[in-house]
Amino acid sequence: MAKVLELQFETETGKTATIAIDAPKPNVTSTDIQQVMQTIITSNVFGGQAGAFVGIKGARIVDRQVSHFELGMN
Repeated sequence: MAKVLELQFETETGKTATIAIDAPKPNVTSTDIQQVMQTIITSNVFGGQAGAFVGIKGARIVDRQVSHFELGMN
């Protein structure tokens, strides 16, 4: 199963921006995530059409399982 940590930020235009991190550490805590997100906001290194990140909106780990079908095609 593939796990992805999604960090969701509020931008200065009121939109939501998401940063996805593949294979997060299994023992990551909400405190760790909050500290990293606050550092990202304070550093002001991300932006774009929606503007700079100004707040923490949320975080989640998405767990994805992919099943392939054998179709006999080469």
